[in-house]
Amino acid sequence: MSMIKVEHLTFSYPGSYDDVFQDVSFQIDTNWKLGFTGRNGRGKTTFLNLLLGKYEYSGTIQASVPFDYFPYHVPDKHRAAYEFLPEICPLAEEWELMRELSLLDVEADALYRPFETLSNGEQVKILLAALFLNEEHFLLIDEPTNHLDRNARAIVSAYLNRKKGYILVSHDRRFLDGCVDHILSLNRADIQVQSGTFSAWLSDFENQQALEQAQNDRLQKDMKRLQQAAKRTAVWSDRVEASKIGAADKGFVGHKAAKMMKRAKSIEARQNQAAEQKASLLKNRETAEDLKISPLPYFADTLAALTDVSVCYDGAAVCQPVSFTIQRGDRIALDGKNGSGKSSLLKLLLGLPAEHTGTLKLGSGLIISYVPQDTSHLHGTLSDFAELHQIDESLFKAILRKMDFERVQFEKDMSDFSGGQKKKVLLAKSLCESAHLYLWDEPLNFIDLYSRIQIERLLQTFSPAMVFVEHDAAFRENIATKTVYLSGL
Repeated sequence: MSMIKVEHLTFSYPGSYDDVFQDVSFQIDTNWKLGFTGRNGRGKTTFLNLLLGKYEYSGTIQASVPFDYFPYHVPDKHRAAYEFLPEICPLAEEWELMRELSLLDVEADALYRPFETLSNGEQVKILLAALFLNEEHFLLIDEPTNHLDRNARAIVSAYLNRKKGYILVSHDRRFLDGCVDHILSLNRADIQVQSGTFSAWLSDFENQQALEQAQNDRLQKDMKRLQQAAKRTAVWSDRVEASKIGAADKGFVGHKAAKMMKRAKSIEARQNQAAEQKASLLKNRETAEDLKISPLPYFADTLAALTDVSVCYDGAAVCQPVSFTIQRGDRIALDGKNGSGKSSLLKLLLGLPAEHTGTLKLGSGLIISYVPQDTSHLHGTLSDFAELHQIDESLFKAILRKMDFERVQFEKDMSDFSGGQKKKVLLAKSLCESAHLYLWDEPLNFIDLYSRIQIERLLQTFSPAMVFVEHDAAFRENIATKTVYLSGL
């Protein structure tokens, strides 16, 4: 057992006036299975990079273990995994790798196929297995669940639960609960470390905020009462001062004035104390204002109908035929393993060319809003983006503000945004668009918990017609009115 000690850490990016971290101190045990949580743009990936020594900072970070980082960059994905894995875990024996892959439900032949031909799940599992074979290393795991299907998430979570010595960045509630024993929370005003699952941390955090809110409300009432008492005391004091003129017993009046002065000072001290107490409360409160969407009413009950549709790649179907209709108010979740054609089915509904069998009928004049998986095309300012897509810039930025964007972000190039911030840009665009049907492809990749809950409330309140792909089990269970399973052949 050893400790990673962070003392008085302060860091800001060159040219920025805003500190990402300011005088932060905490320590973590290298045997922990540590979940790392916090809202988008708070600095989770930045902190991992600081551990890796990528940036200069003030303060100290002391660690007696070397760090490895996931996702590991594979420079040449044309190569098979067995060719480059010795570069990742040079001391590992072949039998050890096979043992790890067995735990992750990966067939051995995956090692001998070009890495780029493997599914996202296979790539993630192989790289995690290799990195965990570096004994005595501490693994920094950054968002491993993005693009993993439901089954792969469960397998990876169970695998991580067998391990120790890592920091895991994830916003998937069920995934975190399955594999961590401590939480490192990057809050609005500080960083906290707590033993237990993510759900236990979240319950404690929300209870603390509720207690502070109740104390804040009580202090607010006390301050109002003290303010009124101060006004009454001031009036009485003025009357006493006025009574000095022509008073026969000036000693008595002076004594009375001194009592008034003492009372006024006592009230002022209590006001200051209450103000100080109030100022210390709710510094970590997370807000998630309600969002709005304006779905267009459609003249018919049925927006689209699919009959025996199978998505095809290179002339071959990748899933069993599916048949379903999209009705007004439906929120349909597409479920299935990676590579089963979920994203292609969304593109087919969008009207993009996609090889398929079967019949698709789209309603006449159907207006569709689409959120893609990929965010790599985002660059330039938010204003340019709004103009390009002909959406109301004020509304667009107001939605982003509600999703925890700081105003300083509005002037930055979108290519410098975090993964979660980029995804929020695409979601905000969709919320600005009035449509009959919303198609969202893995909308929650990189998105923080509070924004996920915001989006859940939005969809439950406005009930837009929607077809979506999302592997966050809690979100899918809360939102989907029905699920369509795409079964492999």
